[in-house]
Amino acid sequence: MSDEKNTKGTNECCPESDKKDSDFTRIIAEHPCYDKNAQHKFGRIHLPVAPACNVQCNFCVRDFDCVNESRPGVTSKVLTPQEALEKVRDVIKEHPFIKVIGIAGPGDPLANDETFETFELIGKEFPDLTLCMSTNGLYLPEKLPDLVRLGVSTLTVTVNAIDPEIIAKIYSHIIYDGKVLKGIEAAKIMHRKQMDGIKAAVEAGLVLKINTVLIPTINDDHIIDIAKKMKELGVYIMNVMPLINQGAFAHLTPPTTQERAAIQKECEPYVTQMRHCRQCRADAYGLIGEDLSQMSDKRRKLIQVKT
Repeated sequence: MSDEKNTKGTNECCPESDKKDSDFTRIIAEHPCYDKNAQHKFGRIHLPVAPACNVQCNFCVRDFDCVNESRPGVTSKVLTPQEALEKVRDVIKEHPFIKVIGIAGPGDPLANDETFETFELIGKEFPDLTLCMSTNGLYLPEKLPDLVRLGVSTLTVTVNAIDPEIIAKIYSHIIYDGKVLKGIEAAKIMHRKQMDGIKAAVEAGLVLKINTVLIPTINDDHIIDIAKKMKELGVYIMNVMPLINQGAFAHLTPPTTQERAAIQKECEPYVTQMRHCRQCRADAYGLIGEDLSQMSDKRRKLIQVKT
């Protein structure tokens, strides 16, 4: 009888496991950030519903009305959850190649209730689309159960260091438990929350991508250590991004393409490297490298015909 139970349990478990593996493969194959081949076939839309942020990075300048700029943290307009849903309806109708619905700002999605309301609305109407989110990870351990409940399957966490001494140089301050914290105290909390959140997210079955901003003289010699830690935590892919020198880091010289490539090569044995990132706006949509949000109506129509 014991053997029969074991056999039955195994037979019942395998189909579920196979389905998870199949879903995992499909999600990656249709996500333009996770699969370099997918970038030419499938698109994504970023919904700018999250203006508030809980950290201040020394390289970040979040402007909400920068039509001609293409960088993280900018958008032409902050949308309400209902406006975001209507935007998805319109975009999917015209561009069915879009498979990923993402929230990446212009602040931190986990610091905004609108993030969760938006995911709930879109998940109900478009259950076959991949829900994706980017975060600094400060609130990730506390908010992860809500993301899982809402069906978010891909997650990006920005990890610029795993050494609190270096973290303290990158962030001006964090806002946690209603308090503004600085220095090593803030850095230790940031590190702990990021590591606990990433570990829990991987265990919950989410596909994890790590964004790391390459900041010369600050973390350039440290990124290999981040890659090793991400391998230990089970992260799927890592995106080493060049510094955009602005804000408190305006005086720093951005890394060259060759310097970034050298670090990616060092990290490759530990975590798969994303090399086709374009550091998208918070309201970008379309294929990577062809941001329809910044195109004229005429150009958008040409893209629609082509795709």
